[in-house]
Amino acid sequence: MSESLIIPNWSVPSTVRAVSTTRLGGVSDTPWHALNLGSHVGDDREAVNRNRGLLTEIAQLPSEPFWLNQIHSARVVETAAAASNGVPDADASFTREAGKVCVVMTADCLPVLFTNRQGTQVAAAHAGWRGLCDGVLENTLNTFDCPPEEIIAWIGPAIGPRAFEVGAEVREAFVKAQHAAEQCFVAHGDKYLADLPELAKLRLQRAGVEAIHQSQRCTFSEAEHFFSYRRDGQTGRMASLIWIAE
Repeated sequence: MSESLIIPNWSVPSTVRAVSTTRLGGVSDTPWHALNLGSHVGDDREAVNRNRGLLTEIAQLPSEPFWLNQIHSARVVETAAAASNGVPDADASFTREAGKVCVVMTADCLPVLFTNRQGTQVAAAHAGWRGLCDGVLENTLNTFDCPPEEIIAWIGPAIGPRAFEVGAEVREAFVKAQHAAEQCFVAHGDKYLADLPELAKLRLQRAGVEAIHQSQRCTFSEAEHFFSYRRDGQTGRMASLIWIAE
């Protein structure tokens, strides 16, 4: 497999395909170098289109990914219902149709991929701290027509617990919603260091998901491999994608 792609470390039905990109292998110039897939970050549109074409090739995608206009919300859309209405404002998508590719873009936020154990429905969610706190993962789980115990989740590369500094209001919001979230914050001067992947794991566990896998990759510290908005400001976007093979 290409160095441009990460394959989730989970055991899922053979019909379920999933990948997460790195920044390696594309054509964009600095500061978006190289495999920038975001068309909204100031990069040359032709370069973005070429990168998306490369992604289709190296990941062997069955169709154009179902891109979202991500707004740090808890909104989830179905690919079939929204496909004819342009790019929807949402932060997660799901499908029961083979060949439809769910995708989210990130550059520190969490990408979370989902499938049921039968491989008949898949979903992808973008979870920054706001969307995570507001319930984007729970809303995504609610699109599945099976108990949460039958769902498998993968938490992809995101900013790590030693790099994600937040204010007291962020901690208060999470702890108010779930007391166990206290363990995910460490005092850091007058702020806190937050463990975003662990916060997501807690939310998923509370919702009843038992099979949770994590990439354990930090976008902030691994500058060679990942884009990071916190580290660089103007930068590119990775993508995490999941689909059911036809």
